[in-house]
Amino acid sequence: MPDAEDVRRVALSLPDTTEKTAWSMPTFRVAGKMFATLPEDETSMAVRCPKEERDELVLAEPEKFWIAGHEAQFAWIRVRLAVLEDEQELRDILGDSWRQAAPARLLEAYPAVGRPGPG
Repeated sequence: MPDAEDVRRVALSLPDTTEKTAWSMPTFRVAGKMFATLPEDETSMAVRCPKEERDELVLAEPEKFWIAGHEAQFAWIRVRLAVLEDEQELRDILGDSWRQAAPARLLEAYPAVGRPGPG
């Protein structure tokens, strides 16, 4: 099961990603734009997710995904790390969130990042 250090390692392996502490927690940014955080006790992560997909994920897998009250108006979703299947699922989720925040120049330079499967 992935943990906070796995989140940090995978997030920082993505192109042009940096870690910055904000709101007393680690946040991960691509080209300065936040795409993931490790809130509270670091047993979950928050990632970007379009609202229409987010609701479907929460309904389909409520043990894995939920929406924090203070993030409800934003396109973010929480993911319980203990419920992730493996590191590949972690990579897929972080990569997808990275793609939502990355500028076009990075999306063009790294087309495989955030696509399901190896990459």
